[in-house]
Amino acid sequence: MATGDAESRYEEESDEGFEPLSAEQAREWRTRNPPLSLWRVLAIQVVAGAATTLLTWSVAGAQGGWSAAWGVLAVVLPAALFARGLSRATTGSAGGALAALFVWEGAKLLLTLALLGLAVKVLGSVNWLALLAGFVVTLKVYWLALWWLAARRGRHG
Repeated sequence: MATGDAESRYEEESDEGFEPLSAEQAREWRTRNPPLSLWRVLAIQVVAGAATTLLTWSVAGAQGGWSAAWGVLAVVLPAALFARGLSRATTGSAGGALAALFVWEGAKLLLTLALLGLAVKVLGSVNWLALLAGFVVTLKVYWLALWWLAARRGRHG
C-alpha cells in the first residue's frame, strides 16, 4: 500500500460523523464554555503561597518565613509575567500563538531561575527546606486551582 493511500484513508475515516459548527453554534459554545482565567489561577497560587509562608513562619521562625516567601515569589512573579504576556499576545495564527507561548514560557523559566539564584544574595541566610516548601506548594497548587475553577464553573454556569 502506498503512503498516499494510507493518508487518504485516514482522512476519510477521521472525517466520518464530523459536522463543523455554524457560526451561531460556535458563538453559543463559546458563551457556555468561557476560558478559565489565568489571573484567577494566579490569585489562588498567591493565597496558597501566603498560607504556606505563614505556616512556615510559625514553625521555622523568621528565617524560614522569609525563605518560604522567596520561594512563593519565585513562582508568582514569573507566573504573573507569563499571564500578562499571554493575555497581551494578539496573534492571528496558531503558529503565532504557539510562538508567544514558547517565548513567555522561556521568560518565565529564566526569571524563576534568576530569582532562585538571587535568594542567597537577597536573604543572606536561606532555609532551603522552607524555600522549597513555598516554591513547590505554590507551583503545584495550580492543578487544584484549575480543577476547583472548572468544577465551580460547571455548578454555576
